[in-house]
Amino acid sequence: MGLKEWIIPQDDIFFDHFDRLSAVLVLASYRLVDLTDNFGDLKNYAQQIKQLEHEGDKITHEIYEQLNISFITPLQPDEISHLASSLDDVLDYIDSTTRKMDYYEIPEMDSYMRELIRLIQLSVIEIEQAVKCIRSIKDPMQIEKRCIEVNRLENVADDVLAHAIKDLFKTKGAVDIIKYKDIYEYLEIATDKCEDVANILSDLAIRHS
Repeated sequence: MGLKEWIIPQDDIFFDHFDRLSAVLVLASYRLVDLTDNFGDLKNYAQQIKQLEHEGDKITHEIYEQLNISFITPLQPDEISHLASSLDDVLDYIDSTTRKMDYYEIPEMDSYMRELIRLIQLSVIEIEQAVKCIRSIKDPMQIEKRCIEVNRLENVADDVLAHAIKDLFKTKGAVDIIKYKDIYEYLEIATDKCEDVANILSDLAIRHS
């Protein structure tokens, strides 16, 4: 890297990192969906998701390192760091959920888990498309439309969680209530984290359009 590039890095480098990070997030969501049909292979899928979580951590670290050596950035440094950490948070909760399923020795996924996982997948697909749009914000409404959809999906996840917990107390014993409630809540928190990402992206669209 030459002196000029070190002082004024190419704008694309941060957007490249964000594209990579959102792609890893989408891949993790697909692994989570695949798990719903292959739950007997939980340990293998949990390991695959853990590897993706490590990859996400690596990309996030690269973003922070680039910020430390960049005097000029295409977005405000705090915007870059908040977006990176928020994307990484979604990955963390996907990873944590599968590990909890393994630790708790959940025998199978129920319909509520499947629905929450579907909502996570739909949310991160919207996020990936919105992230691609911040490289050149020519049409902020395209970003806003996707962010609104993520917010809607999070509201649906809230309703699914409420019904899941209501049924849980009718059908499970005390120990299983603790286990299942924890997993439901982690899946729903993943949708909350998706909403956090969407809010950041929405703000970026407004500020930089």
